[in-house]
Amino acid sequence: MLSEFVKSADWKSEKHVPVIECEDTIKAGDCTEIKISVGKEVKHPNTTNHHIAWIALHYVPEGAKSSIEITRCEFSAHNAAAEGPDTGPAKTYSVVSICASLAKSGTLYATAYCNIHGLWANEKTITVA
Repeated sequence: MLSEFVKSADWKSEKHVPVIECEDTIKAGDCTEIKISVGKEVKHPNTTNHHIAWIALHYVPEGAKSSIEITRCEFSAHNAAAEGPDTGPAKTYSVVSICASLAKSGTLYATAYCNIHGLWANEKTITVA
């Protein structure tokens, strides 16, 4: 199973774990800002050879049998150029901010993929009032 290869840890001490930031309790139907980042406390290198390729956010409402993908963001600029690695004019950072409306309490699941260290995950329970 793929779950055997998904890593998690305390994001305050591990640079690969996606961090989910939003209110713990939200109002049903309101637009709620949700921010997902990798490297909040311990910075992740964003170089040509070592970078976060993408972040995805899923939501599982209480009692649901499957997840709903809320967003997926790919980071394409890693400072690469024809002149060589880390010489390019642009690079992206692994931070995503979205606004979503949730109707039921449930759990948010964030995953992030490092091109060297694989798939990492974190979760946060949300109460909808």
